[in-house]
Amino acid sequence: MTNTRALLAALRRGQPIGSAALGSFAQGLADGSVSDAQAGAFAMGVVLSKLSHEDSVALTLAMRDSGDVTEWDLPAPVVDKHSTGGIGDCVSLLLAPALAACGAFVPMISGRGLGHTGGTLDKLDAIPGFKTALSMGEFQRAVRENGLAIVSASPNLAPADKRLYAIRDVTSTVESLDLITASILSKKLAAGLEALVLDVKCGSGAFMKTPDEARALAQSLVSIANAAGCKTSALITEMSQPLVASLGNALEISEVMRALTSPVPSRLADITAALGGQLLADAALATSPEEGAAKITQAIASGRAAEAFARMCAAQGGPRGFADNWARYLPEANIIHEVTAPAAGYIAAYDGEALGLTVVSLGGGRQVESDSIDYAVGLSDMLPLGTRVEKGQPIARVHASREDAARRAAVDVLQATTLGAAPTAQPLLLERVTA
Repeated sequence: MTNTRALLAALRRGQPIGSAALGSFAQGLADGSVSDAQAGAFAMGVVLSKLSHEDSVALTLAMRDSGDVTEWDLPAPVVDKHSTGGIGDCVSLLLAPALAACGAFVPMISGRGLGHTGGTLDKLDAIPGFKTALSMGEFQRAVRENGLAIVSASPNLAPADKRLYAIRDVTSTVESLDLITASILSKKLAAGLEALVLDVKCGSGAFMKTPDEARALAQSLVSIANAAGCKTSALITEMSQPLVASLGNALEISEVMRALTSPVPSRLADITAALGGQLLADAALATSPEEGAAKITQAIASGRAAEAFARMCAAQGGPRGFADNWARYLPEANIIHEVTAPAAGYIAAYDGEALGLTVVSLGGGRQVESDSIDYAVGLSDMLPLGTRVEKGQPIARVHASREDAARRAAVDVLQATTLGAAPTAQPLLLERVTA
């Protein structure tokens, strides 16, 4: 057993720690032999001193190896995508079946929403019967037979990260790039991936508000993941407005199903193709990101991605034939309230975080992990930035369970919306970060 006091002393002095010491420390986090005080001191020490590249890789692998690590024996590459979180971000639900339709295997371990961003698992919970908690055997069988599965993390997935994450939350050390990187990658690498693409969001609706912040995180994730043996690239994407016109669990599932069954050009389609194209190229399933993007687009246009989604849905307890009759299964809100423009002008800006919190206030998200969710509520028909509106014209619709909640949400939406001069158009893909 490594002497944790010696590890902390080395960290304080800015000295290398080494893989053996970090491995023992991660196991101590998982089994409880490292105290909360020691874990907190480690987190603060990393914030103040930072880790070397070698120690960052070692910490990531140690946290990965603190629990179960999945092994696959499949005839094609095992790949996944991770997003740093944004509003109206339902890319995973479109990309995973498109990747499976292109011949990849996609064991996607996702999370639930907390704060202003929605969680992929909460969106899937809006589908009646859909089960995201699978045993390891069920998970592996679903991926092997259907090409994909989207599930919650098992209790023994990177337990060191669970412990350290809770400590970071109460010690004001959440923002450390070293710790963020190890947290994200330890869970993804434990899924046994061969290639990973990262969607690093940037803007008012993301956690990273500026391009510099997003670039620093993307470079850290790509550098450490590749050094840890997983071919990884990142796309920095714009998130100054919702990616789709809806925010809320069932409403975002509706956006995905329309994109799968009646595909038209859209921001969602563009970012899905860009991310999938990079991932297919990294996994040697395409000769270039451009060829990969074309394959993703064709998989959606041909209906093969919709078929893959339907197979996943049926395999995980959802309705059979969901892709054919999805609208009949999704919950609908009792109240739909139009939000109208108070004056003429252009939609110049959105406060994306405020819009996300509006959905939470309607019951569509969580303030704390124990909160229950109303899957039907949210916002829809949101106009994109740059749209010219007249006074009294609808700019969004609130879906709520009560009239008073709908009225309050409408006020919140207006406060989060800036009308003015036409904004400068921003590209959806801001930057590509590769190994």
